[in-house]
Amino acid sequence: MMSEAQEQCELIKWADSCVKTNIHPELAMLYAVPNGGRRDKAEAAHLKMQGVKAGVPDLCLAVPKGKYHGLYIELKVGKNKTSEHQDRWLQNLSRCGYAVKVCYGSRSAKQAIEKYLKLGDCC
Repeated sequence: MMSEAQEQCELIKWADSCVKTNIHPELAMLYAVPNGGRRDKAEAAHLKMQGVKAGVPDLCLAVPKGKYHGLYIELKVGKNKTSEHQDRWLQNLSRCGYAVKVCYGSRSAKQAIEKYLKLGDCC
């Protein structure tokens, strides 16, 4: 089984390929939110002062589709579950008009992205 980081790398590699081949040029607007990982206390405090917040989803596709302003994805592997902070962020983003999805692995995330992209233009 791959780690979340490895699954995310796979997803980004796929997205980059889709942009290069013009299959899904919108995926140029897919970016990662580097909230995870281990940091010492000083670095964590510094990042917090810069606005890093616990629970923000791993990925954002900043492309409006259908009734949504964009898509946020929380990527998980195995039996990992979302934390309270993550659940709160996902609920708030949903209330604010964003599509949100918890995906287990890169394959699930690809499917969620492709489904989202089929919603059509919002404007």
